Amino acid sequence: MPSNLQSIALFYRDGFRSMTVGRTLWKIILIKLIVLYALLKLFFPDYLQLNFITDQERAAHVLDNLTRIEMEKPVSSARQPAALNFLN
Repeated sequence: MPSNLQSIALFYRDGFRSMTVGRTLWKIILIKLIVLYALLKLFFPDYLQLNFITDQERAAHVLDNLTRIEMEKPVSSARQPAALNFLN
């Protein structure tokens, strides 16, 4: 008697083998993912890799940006709904 994991794997294997329309849909999904990944890599290059040489510089930049406190905006105005902006 097969184990639970083996029976689950066999279930999915048999299901994917018997698909006709699903196979085409999976191909479309994979093509869309590949195109999306290529576009993201093209228009959003690795900022840290391009602008910093060492891992220490990259880590320092990330830490500075994550822990920076912005003093320009008060905290309360950031949480205020846009509909209440007329009160200010």
